[in-house]
Amino acid sequence: MNATSLTDRKNAAISRGVGMTTQIYADRAENAEIWDKEGRRYIDFAAGIAVLNTGHRHPRVIAAVKDQLDRFTHTCHQVVPYESYVHLAERLNTLVPGDFEKKTIFVTTGAEAVENAVKIARAATGRSAVIAFGGGFHGRTFMGMALTGKVVPYKVGFGAMPGDVFHVPYPVELHDVTVDQSLQALKKLFAADVDPQRVAAIIIEPVQGEGGFYPAPAAFMKALRELCDQHGILLIADEVQTGFARTGRMFAMDHHEVAPDLTTMAKSLAGGFPLAAVTGRAAIMDAPGPGGLGGTYGGNPLGIAAAHAVLDVIADEDLCNRANLLGHRLKQRLESLRERVPEIADIRGPGFMNAVEFNDRKTGLPSADFANRVRLTALDKSLILLTCGVHGNVIRFLAPITIQDEVLGEALDILEASMLEISAAS
Repeated sequence: MNATSLTDRKNAAISRGVGMTTQIYADRAENAEIWDKEGRRYIDFAAGIAVLNTGHRHPRVIAAVKDQLDRFTHTCHQVVPYESYVHLAERLNTLVPGDFEKKTIFVTTGAEAVENAVKIARAATGRSAVIAFGGGFHGRTFMGMALTGKVVPYKVGFGAMPGDVFHVPYPVELHDVTVDQSLQALKKLFAADVDPQRVAAIIIEPVQGEGGFYPAPAAFMKALRELCDQHGILLIADEVQTGFARTGRMFAMDHHEVAPDLTTMAKSLAGGFPLAAVTGRAAIMDAPGPGGLGGTYGGNPLGIAAAHAVLDVIADEDLCNRANLLGHRLKQRLESLRERVPEIADIRGPGFMNAVEFNDRKTGLPSADFANRVRLTALDKSLILLTCGVHGNVIRFLAPITIQDEVLGEALDILEASMLEISAAS
């Protein structure tokens, strides 16, 4: 069975709305490597879109899930609860930033975590409005789409979005949006469109994911916290992509001097098993009444078991420190290419959440074409990359933090060769 015939079957059986970045059909995977149905090996710098910080099939994660399989696979915690759910909530309450009492709920996806964070914020404040940022991504559910600051492809054709959602520019000085301009946009929003006393929450990714891997400036995060406190607004940190050692700290908000009221998590929480969470101030988390939160599969025992193993691996293998070391190595290699690849506009990102942004060498405008050609060339050389950004001109790097040094070196050689090849052709 080759990729062409599988693609034909996929096109006949699956909605075209489910986009595919590659035509690689996975057969098996290990740590940072994938083998397709035809036996070809690839180095995985996508990691299921930041899901596999601990790599494909980490032995401790697999062992934990196998052990849970021998016990039970589902009871619905809301019907017959289990201790492992309680214990994981206790661990997250300790790990999530904020020097205050916390509580946690478990759901299944990042979008579901975001939806529940908004529900909790509205219940706690008695307000309805939510503010998000241009370029942000918060999921494909209707509230997730409404909060997401990018139209194509996420909102096209789906009609009216939920109301009482507002957007302001995210501070990215590379694109001529300063911290002061973003704060002024918030003040103008309060003056022209929504009374701050009607705003339940402001939601922000500490490092934008799909939007382009732009870290929020420390000064902006501090000012945002002060603004929220001034108006009784809750601050939600969307750590779905940034969490669990990716940025060189357990959470990206650990890089800041302020803490959010609510934190959403998913992706690498359970090392490839579907699990998401919301953790926040205990009094806020208790605002919804019994039955107002939950879900049939929320906190599935297999995902919970995997998450316990993931947290153990992060601690025991010192993955936060390793993320910093790997990110430094990657950014050093990219910096060494600046003179030979004039299309490089920026290299950035904390820990191992890194990106390179490309502009057209003649016009200076964002070049999605250059980024995509690098991606496709690297794919031909067996390196899987992802693009992102509002302009599609950013390549983001999300390799497992557990990647072997020699595999990383091989990947960086492919990346360099691909960038040089496309730059020379341009």
